[in-house]
Amino acid sequence: MSGFPTLLYKELLRFWKVSVQTVAAPVLTALLYLVVFAYALGDRVRVFEHTSYAQFLVPGLVMMSVLQNAFANSSSSLIQSKISGNLVFMLLPPISYVEFFGVYVIASMIRGLAVGGSVLAVTVWFVDLRLAAPAWVLAFALLGAGVLGALGLVAGIWAEKFDQIAAFQNFVILPLTFLSGVFYSIHSLPAAWQAASHLNPFFYMIDGFRYGFYGASDVPPLASLAVVAVSFALLSAAALALLRSGYKLRQ
Repeated sequence: MSGFPTLLYKELLRFWKVSVQTVAAPVLTALLYLVVFAYALGDRVRVFEHTSYAQFLVPGLVMMSVLQNAFANSSSSLIQSKISGNLVFMLLPPISYVEFFGVYVIASMIRGLAVGGSVLAVTVWFVDLRLAAPAWVLAFALLGAGVLGALGLVAGIWAEKFDQIAAFQNFVILPLTFLSGVFYSIHSLPAAWQAASHLNPFFYMIDGFRYGFYGASDVPPLASLAVVAVSFALLSAAALALLRSGYKLRQ
């Protein structure tokens, strides 16, 4: 096998071998969010017309799972390789930095989509979902997973120990996902917080993904898609530049 498919197979096998931790656990977490929030707020909150709060919540939980797990895959894989010392065995073969980038991002996308698809498959038994525009669902799922896969790669390159990855996840990824409209519409916020939400790229991923289910959103889906696409381009360029320079990798 050549370098690219071999490394991709290794990355896929890495998270699939511990699928109880990498796939099943996030699905259980999302299901608990659904049960707790839908039970507590189901009769009090209604965002879209003819859409219950539980129906509103599910696409956000699916997309949140996609984003968090795509980031976790690339960042944890790279930092594990750096700390264990086996990164050298991936840098020595004639694998270009573009292939290296492609492997980590594709593997992250696959894990994110696997978790998101599993969350959707479980929650559909509890909530009656519609699918107004499947193409938008697929577009935002793929691009969102790609964005977080690239961001995880940047974080993995920058970090030198697990604590730094954990800090990045707890102080950057987690707040951005929770404040992106997963559990609420930004129109329920004061004007200042609505403006702040528009600075959060995660908001556009969640909002555009939800549009694919119900045909309703806080922002036009084309505008959201443009923001997500630009985010992916910028993060990809940053990751490729770091890989090409060997920053914190070839030491």
